[in-house]
Amino acid sequence: MTVVLNQSFTGISIGAVLLLIALGLTLTFGQMGVINMAHGEFIMAGAYTTYVLQKSISGAGVSLLLALPLAFLVAGAMGALLEWLLIRRLYTRPLDTLLVTWGVSLMLQQLARDVFGAPNVQTRAPDLLTGNISVGGVTFATNRLFILGLALLCVLGLTLILRLTPLGRRIRAVVQNRDLAEVSGIATERVDRTTFFIGSGLAGVAGVALTLVGPIGPTMGTNYIVDAFLVVVVGGVAQLKGAVITAFALGVLQSVLEYSTTVSVAKVVVLVAIVAFLQWRPQGLYTLRTRSLA
Repeated sequence: MTVVLNQSFTGISIGAVLLLIALGLTLTFGQMGVINMAHGEFIMAGAYTTYVLQKSISGAGVSLLLALPLAFLVAGAMGALLEWLLIRRLYTRPLDTLLVTWGVSLMLQQLARDVFGAPNVQTRAPDLLTGNISVGGVTFATNRLFILGLALLCVLGLTLILRLTPLGRRIRAVVQNRDLAEVSGIATERVDRTTFFIGSGLAGVAGVALTLVGPIGPTMGTNYIVDAFLVVVVGGVAQLKGAVITAFALGVLQSVLEYSTTVSVAKVVVLVAIVAFLQWRPQGLYTLRTRSLA
């Protein structure tokens, strides 16, 4: 029983990481139908923001707390700039958008190598987040608990924004019917840019969280971008609830398979399961009309 509970917590913690990364994509891919291959580099930007802060602030806890809002602003500004410079000109050309954002991701990776060097770097975690907590024989890593709490906090904040604020109502209107939103007086281009800012900012927050579980490198975002897209597609485009369920389900499934087989076999089995699911339900867990499906 203890083994099952330990593996379940490991799976939930994997799901929390996936959820943090996929939250931003759920917004941008769902609203604009843009396959932003540079999303992983916004994660990298958030992680390097933590690294830079620790260079000037010795306290690991203080620098981590400051890095969260700062990484959100840095990655969000990068995303808004990308949307303004390139993506808004390519909304009707999805293949071009994919290629352009892929090119931007390569440029950002090279920029990171030029500035920080090619080898991976490491940040210091606060003492509070370096140990374990045992409850009834089940071991909880404190850094994983922090990431889980951060993911749930981001989901709660995003849910409140989408449901209770005028900005959230405008975003939902554009997602459900862009043409009707435009004729109703909503400045859809401004909503697109704001959505891209928020989605990219969440990727920056995910980057800060990832510094607690691994090294920082120019290609760190590439390792997560495919899994994040799978969460968005399986959960249903623009469906926050679907992303939450899918992220934790995939995390637990992968954890269970890794325990009984190997990491590589687990990855393959999870991918096959996703392909089989999409053959049965190509629209994902939940559906909503968006411009990408119109």
